[in-house]
Amino acid sequence: MNLAISLSFLLVLLLVTRESVVFSYRTLTTDADPCAATNQRDPRTLRWDQITVLMNGYSEDRIPLLQSIAATYTASPLVSSVLVLWGNPSTPTRTLSQLSHNLSLSSFGSASISLMRQPSSSLNARFLPRSSIRTHAVLICDDDVEMDQKSLEFAFRIWQSNANRLIGVFARSHDVDLVNKEWIYTVHPDKYSIVLTKLMFLKSSHLFEYSCGGGAAMGEMRRIVDEMRNCEDILMNFVVADRINAGPLMVGAERVRDWGDARNDRDDGGARGSRSRVSAVGLSSRKMEHRKRRGKCIREFHRVLGRMPLRYSYGKVVNSVGEQGLCENGGKLVFCDQV
Repeated sequence: MNLAISLSFLLVLLLVTRESVVFSYRTLTTDADPCAATNQRDPRTLRWDQITVLMNGYSEDRIPLLQSIAATYTASPLVSSVLVLWGNPSTPTRTLSQLSHNLSLSSFGSASISLMRQPSSSLNARFLPRSSIRTHAVLICDDDVEMDQKSLEFAFRIWQSNANRLIGVFARSHDVDLVNKEWIYTVHPDKYSIVLTKLMFLKSSHLFEYSCGGGAAMGEMRRIVDEMRNCEDILMNFVVADRINAGPLMVGAERVRDWGDARNDRDDGGARGSRSRVSAVGLSSRKMEHRKRRGKCIREFHRVLGRMPLRYSYGKVVNSVGEQGLCENGGKLVFCDQV
């Protein structure tokens, strides 16, 4: 009996040691210059028919949800790999070792899931170019947003037809406060100029443009992101709009579950507690203060860049080509394809 216990303990120790070595290696890889030419893949070798998912992770409270969502992505044949970017430097190595092990066992398809411990909590690290990315399409997403497979496939098809643009399902806008004569961050019912990193499709080359291009001005704007601990998504929208002179595209989805939205909180017995813990760690759960901070980011980016590159888009792309004409049937007007 004692021998069996000793062997079991040795096996656990070996597993923990093995995972710790992987973490040390990947942290060192991240610390290397991501902008070096040797770290860039030849674009001709990247695939157009699949997606690399970069999922941001930070809160230990969200680990069970993160594992579930990461595994769901692997069920899609369109997903090449899922890379979980852990941005909380204070999380114990043992916790991440266990997470790494669990992720390695949870893939539903051929896509791999791996975990990379970021060297810092900087939100800019979400957009580092990585040699492990083998696709042109990259899905940037949070660890608390879950999208159904049909909508994922539809959004990817729209991206393939608009590969230089940002594609998303959560849209916001910039605007001018005419009273205070300043840029603000807001929501419009009929137009948008920003898509959020809750779920954002982009071309992998934009990662390099964000992290390595733009000279001193871009370096200053990345510093603002670090100072504000916010707004990396707004800056990516600045970068892409400035490059292509066009706004993002919003796509309609059948089901996108946003577990981190504070509006999930309601009194429904025992289920409330887990949702509250998940949503409480979100940056955007403090709504008014959050909008003010992001408005300040827009003003600062505009000041540094010297121009406003954000462009409005209108409407959203939906996965439906049903009849829009109306016909009379039984004394009622109905869509003609329903007659």
